[in-house]
Amino acid sequence: MYQQFSRRRTVMPIVTVQQGPRTVELKRDLVRRITDAFVDAYQIPAEAVQVWIHETPADSWGTAGRLTADGK
Repeated sequence: MYQQFSRRRTVMPIVTVQQGPRTVELKRDLVRRITDAFVDAYQIPAEAVQVWIHETPADSWGTAGRLTADGK
């Protein structure tokens, strides 16, 4: 059920997604799906779920010693 710290303050899940740039349409779909998953799993209202998307450009992130912008 809807968990609360007190009668005044409700626990609100905050989900942070770190990713490379995506289209607004893809981000909209992702936020909807994440929200739906929390609503289903925790039985809370959608208004209680916050999703923050942090996008990092390919020239500011690397894997295996190489910038993502440089390709494989």
